[in-house]
Amino acid sequence: MATPPASPAPPDDDPVAAVAVLADEQRRRMYAFARRARRPVTREEAAAEAGISAKLAAFHLDKLVAAGLLHASYGNPGGARRVGRRPKVYQPAGTDIRVSIPERRPDVMAGILLDAVLAQQPGEDARAAALRTAREHGRAVGAAERERVRPGRLGPERSLTAGEPLLTRHGFEPERHAPTCIRLLNCPFHQLAARSADLVCRLNHAFLAGMLDGLEAAGVAAVLAPHPGRCCVELRAPGDAPAPAGEETAGPGCERDALPG
Repeated sequence: MATPPASPAPPDDDPVAAVAVLADEQRRRMYAFARRARRPVTREEAAAEAGISAKLAAFHLDKLVAAGLLHASYGNPGGARRVGRRPKVYQPAGTDIRVSIPERRPDVMAGILLDAVLAQQPGEDARAAALRTAREHGRAVGAAERERVRPGRLGPERSLTAGEPLLTRHGFEPERHAPTCIRLLNCPFHQLAARSADLVCRLNHAFLAGMLDGLEAAGVAAVLAPHPGRCCVELRAPGDAPAPAGEETAGPGCERDALPG
């Protein structure tokens, strides 16, 4: 079966909303049927599987399409030739939908480490390759966002405002602690940090520093400032005061000694 085109992302890029569509038992049955079929299916076939009318099946199938779980097109199911208008058919979309609360993004770190292995330079050790690659990934992400919104060269406060949506899309929970300081309330790489806090925190720091480079965020730096219960990095203007004495060394890793999860 040919790979179907990726369906549009769920509204507002909200994976929770997409998964919520599957709370209905009939939709779950039809979605599972479409995945098992390994070919486009018609609303009549999905209706027979769920034991409902074709009209009601079409309603549920279109809900799955709107959520980004199915892709709809017009074709000949099973390759059979038909006379007249081709029926609407459905097949699983290429969209990858994941839900994690709090949000975790091990895929970001996995991509960095894979590229580091593939692009390790002569004489460069694995750690140096990973840190270099993390910064390059962050720079590419920031540059793409800057091209999208074209913020121009901004001062620290507006630079952070431009970066907040980007941080959120990468699994961070940014909190504006001061006009020119953002604290990140969660670590998207928590499980990995539990295994090697020093390495993961430094990769995270390099990634976020690169992101600021790509955004051309004037007067803002990514600063290693580990605290129990939140990310090990803060984004702030160099002149901003660090956290109160004793807090920055209270915990050496992302979310260590944090709330469960």
